[in-house]
Amino acid sequence: MYLVFTTNFFPWLTIVVVLPIFGGSLIFFLPHRGNKVIRLYTIFLCIIELLITTYAFYYYFQLDDPLMQLTEDYKWIHFFYFYWRLGIDGLSIGPILLTGFITTLATLAAWPVTRDSRLFHFLMLAMYSGQIGSFSSRDLLLFFIMWEFELIPVYLLISVWGGKQRLYSATKFILYTAGSSVFLLIGVLGIGLYASNEPTFNFETSANQSYPVALEIIFYIGFLIAFAVKSPIIPFHTWLPDTHGEAHYSTCMLLAGILLKMGAYGLVRINMEFLPRAHSIFAPWLMIVGTIQIIYAASASPGQRNLKKRIAYSSVSHMGFIIIGIGSLSDMGLNGVILQIISHGFIGAALFFLAGTSYDRIRLVYLDEMGGLAIPVPKIFTTFSILSMASLALPGMSGFVAELIVFFGIIPNQNLFLITKILITFVMAVGMILTPIYSLSMLRQMFYGYRFFNAPNSSFFDSGPRELFISISIFLPVIGIGLYPDFVFSLSVDKVETIISNYFIK
Repeated sequence: MYLVFTTNFFPWLTIVVVLPIFGGSLIFFLPHRGNKVIRLYTIFLCIIELLITTYAFYYYFQLDDPLMQLTEDYKWIHFFYFYWRLGIDGLSIGPILLTGFITTLATLAAWPVTRDSRLFHFLMLAMYSGQIGSFSSRDLLLFFIMWEFELIPVYLLISVWGGKQRLYSATKFILYTAGSSVFLLIGVLGIGLYASNEPTFNFETSANQSYPVALEIIFYIGFLIAFAVKSPIIPFHTWLPDTHGEAHYSTCMLLAGILLKMGAYGLVRINMEFLPRAHSIFAPWLMIVGTIQIIYAASASPGQRNLKKRIAYSSVSHMGFIIIGIGSLSDMGLNGVILQIISHGFIGAALFFLAGTSYDRIRLVYLDEMGGLAIPVPKIFTTFSILSMASLALPGMSGFVAELIVFFGIIPNQNLFLITKILITFVMAVGMILTPIYSLSMLRQMFYGYRFFNAPNSSFFDSGPRELFISISIFLPVIGIGLYPDFVFSLSVDKVETIISNYFIK
């Protein structure tokens, strides 16, 4: 049963959703005193937003309550039955906090951006609002609008501030994501208009609605395609390496840290909660696809010459664990999914940031042209090495705990035969073995050898205070969650238990 629990009447979530886009629109009215004022204003706005979010959640969110909290419900457009419905629960609080944290650091990482600085920072703040709105929506139509709203800023950030192939990558991104949104819109309208004289898009009604199995499968496929492109799930992943390869690294931080996680969030929020019978049919296939994805992406990553494309394929591989956890239909597997969403949000953002800072110094993107950077830039070498260890799931870091819990989540699955569980576990283990291969070979090609060390004019500036602050700020939660994952589980465990128990009841 999908219930709502109201804790406070102050519109905290509306402020959190509206503040970035509203404050961002004021950038165009700031005095023309150079880019520094714009940068400082944007960072200040992100910090205020993060502090408001943290304050509201700390004082008004009940950790042991799986119901929707901080709910808001306003009729927006009377003629069209369109409501402004917001709320959070254990499933959405983690991604919202992750969004605030990564966006704040991404704005700080974008400090070197000088061209069209006003538009750049406005687009980052607009994207911020769209992502928070997607995670906090309690209305299907509002969810769709927020989902679409953040696509335009991403397209412009890639097409204006990207690399040489930026227009190709931006066009490919918008074709994939906007094309998949057609299926999302069909699913939203289908659920909203089913068995009712007037449209009902609120989550509570939709989650408690019963559909014929055939219709439920059709809805499920539509939502699955939309979320598979955003996650991404193979074979809908080909936009991701091109986009990451061309986008500015601050944009890559938002893509890897937040955008991909919206697809996984949608699969849990809509496919699992609203369409349980269809999900029980597709769950074993999701586990198989996730297993193939881990092996495929981990095998394709070492063949990438472009540094950011290699990291992008590693992201595709790590998202395979999330797909397996969603298909596991167990408390432990779904808790592992939420932990992996948070963990990879930090690690993926950190790796793209470090790849970008390296590019700022050597102006090279191809790994076979690099080498010997460990001596001229030891701080970058150290931080890159540590966070690469986190990516390959070194014990004591967040990636290890998340992937291990997804492993354990397979065991209780009653829809799979024992031999199938053994095969999936074996293939996942092989994927975890392949991860150190591409991670360590990437470090070897970048930092070891003598190419740059012996090259003339090979003096580079190492990480400055700003870059070290960003790297350490991301590393601390990675090691903190790795040592004490109960912090994340305390946010989600009750909600996960409700989703799984309701699933079996239905």
